[in-house]
Amino acid sequence: MRIGLISDTHLPSLVRSLDELGPEIGEFLATVDLILHGGDVTAPSVLDWCEQFAPVVVARGNNDAFHDPRMEHVQFLDIEGWRLGMVHDLRPESRPVDTLIADCLAGERVDILIGGDTHVDRLEFRDGVVVVNSGSPILPHHKSTRLGTVAVLELARGHVHAEIVVVGHTEGLRNPGTHRGLRIEDRILVATAAEGVWTLIEEVDADL
Repeated sequence: MRIGLISDTHLPSLVRSLDELGPEIGEFLATVDLILHGGDVTAPSVLDWCEQFAPVVVARGNNDAFHDPRMEHVQFLDIEGWRLGMVHDLRPESRPVDTLIADCLAGERVDILIGGDTHVDRLEFRDGVVVVNSGSPILPHHKSTRLGTVAVLELARGHVHAEIVVVGHTEGLRNPGTHRGLRIEDRILVATAAEGVWTLIEEVDADL
């Protein structure tokens, strides 16, 4: 399954819809089977817009003062043998994974931990858990309104492919996001990516 991650859309603001910045965000969402929104939606119309592409599941953000059946404070999903947990705020994300899980998921173990809130893209594999924050597609790194980042998860039995996607560049405004990626096979990290370049992780011979 191909899953699109998006967070911190904060609409309506200077623009009322994500496609006002250009077609890039919509073109990305048109490639996924499910959309996970990490919160700070601020208006249900954003979810309706996203839902034209795929079903939407949302973690309630601190600015989401509305009710929507697609939204809960914490979301858990089981997909292709992987347990996903999503919550809006993982701050500080650098804490040990066990602490993040204890504080943010009430101790519920997951394979993939998804957050938002910071507007800063993050992707890492720590202590056997993928930790990912897709950043913001519209207010990246809390800069002015411009194209930013989303993320993608491709899940199959025993396989995870995850990437931060820099969705484009707004004329005259630099996109501060950074492309990065990782691949996991049978719960072992086998490759990483930075700026579009993939690097295989060589296994160390146990006899050495």
